[in-house]
Amino acid sequence: MQKPYTPYIPHSASDIMDLLGWMMLNSPKFEDDTGYFEGQRFDTEFYTLDEGLTVIRKNVGEENYRALMALSDRMPAHFEADPNNETDDAMEGRDCIIEMEDILRASSRRKSR
Repeated sequence: MQKPYTPYIPHSASDIMDLLGWMMLNSPKFEDDTGYFEGQRFDTEFYTLDEGLTVIRKNVGEENYRALMALSDRMPAHFEADPNNETDDAMEGRDCIIEMEDILRASSRRKSR
């Protein structure tokens, strides 16, 4: 019997960048095709993203956090509207991922100064 799936909550901007990369590659359904992560599904991955953003809230700043959460809130609707990757909705969801990556990169550049 396989252990139930427990999502990993990212603890850094780098972890969230990794998650966003995984989401880009596995969109629009966000399902595990390997069978190793039974229970991983669309809603678990957005839960993981939102919880990770909450963890890094202080590090990225309130304005960036609000922008990231707004993109995270918009993204699922785009992917749900195009589950078979047949229209531009899935591409718009991926554009949200790219915007989130840009915000995280800009935030980390400012912090390193």
